[in-house]
Amino acid sequence: MDRRGSLTKGMLPLLAIHAVNEYYRLPWKPPVTAALLGANTLIYLRPAFLRHILPSIDQVWFNPHLILKYRDLRRFLLSPFYHVSDSHLVYNMMSLLWKGIQLETSVGSVEFASMLAALLAMSQGITLMLAKSLLLFFDYDKPYYYEYSAGFSGVLFAMKTVLNSQSDDFTNVYGLVIPARYAAWAELILIQMFIPGVSFLGHLGGILAGILYLKLKRAYSGPDPLTLTIRTLTNVIRWPLRFVRNLFQFQRGRISGRGSVGGRQTGRTVSGVWRCQACTYDNSGLLSICEMCGTSRGSGGLSPREFSSYSNGLTPEEIRLRRIERFG
Repeated sequence: MDRRGSLTKGMLPLLAIHAVNEYYRLPWKPPVTAALLGANTLIYLRPAFLRHILPSIDQVWFNPHLILKYRDLRRFLLSPFYHVSDSHLVYNMMSLLWKGIQLETSVGSVEFASMLAALLAMSQGITLMLAKSLLLFFDYDKPYYYEYSAGFSGVLFAMKTVLNSQSDDFTNVYGLVIPARYAAWAELILIQMFIPGVSFLGHLGGILAGILYLKLKRAYSGPDPLTLTIRTLTNVIRWPLRFVRNLFQFQRGRISGRGSVGGRQTGRTVSGVWRCQACTYDNSGLLSICEMCGTSRGSGGLSPREFSSYSNGLTPEEIRLRRIERFG
């Protein structure tokens, strides 16, 4: 036990180094992914200034029996953010880092936050219904209905399902080369076979949540209410900060340097704001990438990856059709 503990103690610094290295190389830093990584890590480390605020893991274990008996929403909502060991946290956060970067870069931060909220609620709800169904129809309660579990892996399985839903590529899953769209199913079976103690229903609920999310997105043609709500709240919260920042930028722009010989002015006026064509967020004139969704300035509403594809010969219409085909 001491040797295993000493080995896992070195995993958290490795996670931090890997995350910083990955973010340093990105032209645009996905804020929601970074916030999730930080939140999960802080909850696991439980620093002194948060101990009186954060409930213990014993108070938030996901347990279908306790959730339904006491209508315990705290267990339902918070259990994904708790992890039982260093290796559990590091494995999930490495997976979140890769999937989060891919999805947030593709759909934007607001849409990604909406997706995560929906996937978390659906994966937890489906897992709860599966456990209750096994009890009612098969009297199968001990392995699942009274099971204690925690961790972000259910949401990660849902994210993997969404990410690979329209992929024609192949991927390597523990040495097996299979089509990427079936990777989540293969990982579900292999993890259950070789890693004892994992929550089968939690992972299965994540996959089913990803499938349900994709079907709902394709069936619903209007704007996503959750995305609109998150965007509105974000704009309301950020408005005072933008106002103060733009006020100071305007004052700095009034200061100019001395004129030079020939009438040329060395002073420079700081520009105001520019509106993103993708999400209509007002950004500082000093920025070249939208703070809200990562769209490049002057890219016609395309994300950095899509703008790169456009530069390589794809038309905006082709990129729009690819986006619809992949994410509904």
